[in-house]
Amino acid sequence: MKRAEEVVFGGSGLDRAAALRNDPEGLQALWQDPRSRVLLMWRGKPLCFRAADLPEDYAPDGLGLLPTTHDLVGFEGTLFLGLDEDGGGYFAQNLVWDPAGDAIPDGFLDLSEQQHPDLPQTHVFAELRRVMTRLTPREAELAATARAVLSWHQSHGFCSACGAKSEMLEAGWQRQCPSCGTRHFPRTDPVVIMLITHGDKVLLGRSPGWPEGMYSLLAGFVEPGETLEAAVRREVFEEAGITVGAVSYLSSQPWAFPMSLMMGCVGVATSDEIKIDPLEIEDARWLTRQEVMASFAGAHPLVKPARKGAIAHFLLENWLADTLG
Repeated sequence: MKRAEEVVFGGSGLDRAAALRNDPEGLQALWQDPRSRVLLMWRGKPLCFRAADLPEDYAPDGLGLLPTTHDLVGFEGTLFLGLDEDGGGYFAQNLVWDPAGDAIPDGFLDLSEQQHPDLPQTHVFAELRRVMTRLTPREAELAATARAVLSWHQSHGFCSACGAKSEMLEAGWQRQCPSCGTRHFPRTDPVVIMLITHGDKVLLGRSPGWPEGMYSLLAGFVEPGETLEAAVRREVFEEAGITVGAVSYLSSQPWAFPMSLMMGCVGVATSDEIKIDPLEIEDARWLTRQEVMASFAGAHPLVKPARKGAIAHFLLENWLADTLG
């Protein structure tokens, strides 16, 4: 697919400088470089910059990267993300903070923003899925990487071999058990997301709990011992009762919610009678190109488009433009 890496989080060519991960002195020197910046994360939300004249219902403009000298950050326990083109470093770390006020929403889309008292009014913590389309490719890669790896540290603090508390090493890219010596590495869960066609129609579905009318491409986790092609055929049949023939790969998207790699595929259906599994999805339906175009324009009476910035939206957009090949 010619436009494969244009998907949000698709990569910016960040120099991850893996050789520095095991160089404490080099990292310390980089931390002290005035060009280096830190991405602060709070409960999975990146620190973002909101222009003073931006309406409240608009998402922030981009990331609010901090200098390494800021009082809220420190070198100990930081995650090294890579180097910028000028030679400075990118780092990330979690902020431990319990703000007063209303409870933080945990629904499908969190529109709330949190402003720390030690940061400028222009800096707020915002849900990454809300701001992802307003980020530059570099900001998107930094935010997705930081969210995924820091989430992994929070959920994998104990050794799976012996149960002892593990320790961060390699600048945040490994954990090691001090008791048995086992090393642990950040996980990425493979997920297939598939654009299934039947003539001039595409298969869309929706999960329970989604906003009313929202539909997207079907998706599911790849199981051990399974190829991508087999996972596509299995998931589509399990969820919608549709059999699929030829399958091919299109594009991928790191999806840090919490730590997945979405692998976009296209498949040709060999049947069209839908029989949904209500335990898997709430509904599925075939839409023509004209109906998908109406959905994208907000003119379809029943179907709202997949979230802009997600690979489902990207693949459907390219299907409509006939630019999948």
